[in-house]
Amino acid sequence: MDADRWERTKQILEEALRLAPNQRDEYLASACGDDGELRAEVESLIASYEEAGSHFMKAPAPEVLEITSSSAPPDHVPARVIGNYRLVREIGRGGMGQVWLAEQAAPVRRQVALKVVKGGLYDDSLLKRFQAERQSLASMNHPAIAKVFDAGATADGQPYFVMEYVQGLPITDYCDKKRLKIRDRLELMVKVCEGVQHAHQKAIIHRDLKPANILVQEVDGAALPRIIDFGLAKPTNPQVAGYTLYTHVGGFVGTPGYMSPEQSDPAAQDVDTRTDVYSLGVVLYVLLTGCLPFQTNADKELPIDEMLRRLREDDPPRPSTKISSERELSSTMAEARGTAPKQLVSLLRGDLDWVAMKALEKDRTRRYATPSDLSADIRRYLGNEPVLARPASTGYRLRKYMRRHRLGVGIAASLVLLLSGFAVMQAVQLRRITRERDRANRITDFMVGMFSVSDPGEGVGNSLTAREVLDKASNDIDKGLAKDPDLQAQMMHVMGVAYLNLGLYSRAQSLFERSVQLEDAALGPKSLPTLRTMQRLAWTIYQQGRTADAERMQREMLDISRRALGPEDPQTLSIISDLATTLDSEGNHAAAENMVRDVLEKRKRTLGAEDHYTLASMDSLAAILASEGKWSEAEALERQALAIQLRVFGSENLDTIHFMINEAAMEVQMDKQAEGEKLMRQALDLERRVLGPDQPETAVTVYNLACLELKRGQRDETLSLLRQSVDHGLPPRYALGIEEDPDLKLLHGDSRFAALVAHVKERTPQVK
Repeated sequence: MDADRWERTKQILEEALRLAPNQRDEYLASACGDDGELRAEVESLIASYEEAGSHFMKAPAPEVLEITSSSAPPDHVPARVIGNYRLVREIGRGGMGQVWLAEQAAPVRRQVALKVVKGGLYDDSLLKRFQAERQSLASMNHPAIAKVFDAGATADGQPYFVMEYVQGLPITDYCDKKRLKIRDRLELMVKVCEGVQHAHQKAIIHRDLKPANILVQEVDGAALPRIIDFGLAKPTNPQVAGYTLYTHVGGFVGTPGYMSPEQSDPAAQDVDTRTDVYSLGVVLYVLLTGCLPFQTNADKELPIDEMLRRLREDDPPRPSTKISSERELSSTMAEARGTAPKQLVSLLRGDLDWVAMKALEKDRTRRYATPSDLSADIRRYLGNEPVLARPASTGYRLRKYMRRHRLGVGIAASLVLLLSGFAVMQAVQLRRITRERDRANRITDFMVGMFSVSDPGEGVGNSLTAREVLDKASNDIDKGLAKDPDLQAQMMHVMGVAYLNLGLYSRAQSLFERSVQLEDAALGPKSLPTLRTMQRLAWTIYQQGRTADAERMQREMLDISRRALGPEDPQTLSIISDLATTLDSEGNHAAAENMVRDVLEKRKRTLGAEDHYTLASMDSLAAILASEGKWSEAEALERQALAIQLRVFGSENLDTIHFMINEAAMEVQMDKQAEGEKLMRQALDLERRVLGPDQPETAVTVYNLACLELKRGQRDETLSLLRQSVDHGLPPRYALGIEEDPDLKLLHGDSRFAALVAHVKERTPQVK
């Protein structure tokens, strides 16, 4: 056998011995391919190794004493002892050693993990690796790295060391078992990076980072990752006499799937700390997606050489692309991450795609330089700061700023995102159509004018508020976009939505009305943009308490939408839902119930039970059932909707908060006042954190809490909460009806309530 073939044989043999016996056939079929002679040679060497035990090739067996007991049961495995440690059972093995669960008797009694070399495979390199691992671990002290307690050698010179027994699961298994969300997985990953960084600071490269070597155990209820098995560790500053590189020319060291491109390259001999960064990137990729970067169903049949070629030459798909393309597994992957497939793709797309792909760069000069650089970018993502992996455009940094300060500029952030997305869409079209170049210039000029209010040169200071942006934009929209009525109408719609969310209904109505006029003239009353703006206009009128006007408009729109778009079109169903809400508020509960039941059935059939619009219909139906006094049915339906909403969209979603408030109100009506108050206050805390205290939605929740407190006999607390709700933007349809609200009848005759009613009437023009 020539030297090259022998190197190839040794490479396959070493990898096969790392695998469990039941995994070897599949590996050998892949690695040897059609070369039957090569496979027969490898299988013969494996058989010889197993028959010879630890005497295979060269190195003698470790000193293992067998202790027998005459009283032991027939099926008892004889206890084996090395030094002061009794071996209990084998818990791991690989090409270089075996790991045993052992019991230490003195000086303290405890369970430990004890590692010995199986035998001298090929030459002295295994023993030197083992010796390096012992030295490596002894020099490290970090919470994320398993501790070394003891080390020694048998009488035959076989080294062993004793380390902390980590009773945990591989990090990927732990996260899936606990159904940890992406944020929780990332927080664990930060701790892993910190441990690897500590090893690098001790001049140690692990070179075999993978989930099986990153175990997670729970300490006082908190998850703690622990890195084990530095069996492939490479000191960057060797301290062991006679130490040589582990990677031989023509071979590789590591685990396929997790090794870096440079590890898989037979010509590469300068593996450095960035190889661990790549492996951490693979672990991160699996935590995010549930799949290896190059894993597909077809890959199961790939020979090892082809797998390594792809690692060196091909680029893996982005995590979000991986999830969207693996349709058969996407539901399972998303469920293990406590979300839905669409939401998972949306969550991964963007920053997490950039972070993962930078860690997996084939060119290590473009990879994160250190594990701490990777963990720092993950921390930036968790803190809603711009990640360094992503090209930092001005718009990207602005969005990150607003996420960090969403209590103050939440509505402004939404507006900026809408306008930025619109501008990008237009910019793409401008590359092909000369006429649209003028439109992009108008968009740019208009947006610059909008945000000049935050320019220190304008004398306002560098503060950005939603009201300042909107007021300036609405005042400038006629002159800024006068030459483009279509664009002008779209911008008016966007700003109208922002004013509506701020509870500034008069300004919103004015913008919607002007937008409808422009869209009707340009596109006609049956166009989708016109119908959508008309729907917003009708809803704004409804919010002002003008239900009759809102109903008239909604019925007109419904007739147009059914004829133009069809009875089951999403826009048609959306208008029906709004009309049902209006009818319910007017007391026509039966008609409203029939409408919403029909919409709910159609949305379940077309969108699925967990879709945003399906859940909204469930919530609407529950509210209508409550209006009819069907409290038990309403509460059960609302509880079901809330459970799905929490699981799919999380607690800080505005719809989730809305569902919580409705559920709380229903519990109160069913004499579960303590549970209702607790849930209502929880929802209010979330709402204040997400929206801020001065938003109409928050004011309505305070109003509802006031009504609840009155049922509990807390008159003073009720009056205090009512005053807060009025002063913080209670919508007109609530404020104008405060004196007639049956839930507040117990306050009639109280002079403080009369003063509050007078206060509402004085400020009604401002609210309106």
